Amino acid sequence: MKIMTEVKLQLDDKGHGHFYIMEEEAQMGEMVVGVADGILTAYHTEVAPRAEGKGLAKQLLEAMTDYARKHHLKVVPLCNYVHSQFKRHAEQYTDLWKQPE
Repeated sequence: MKIMTEVKLQLDDKGHGHFYIMEEEAQMGEMVVGVADGILTAYHTEVAPRAEGKGLAKQLLEAMTDYARKHHLKVVPLCNYVHSQFKRHAEQYTDLWKQPE
């Protein structure tokens, strides 16, 4: 059974922040991002060991890509998880993925 949890986004005035998932009072997962000049950079994704295998990283990825599409941003996937998902499912992310020049 997959726990449906709400993914929230917190960005500071410089565009630095994270998407995160809370369960009760504990943060279960986060994706560290930066937003500037039409680019969303995904730096790092981490899920708490006790929450692994529940699909939280995928929920964070979906929230991030939804946000990027809604705000017409290109994504630079520096995070290994995001990069591997973009490569594995390239057709889903062609519109978002900012390829190196």
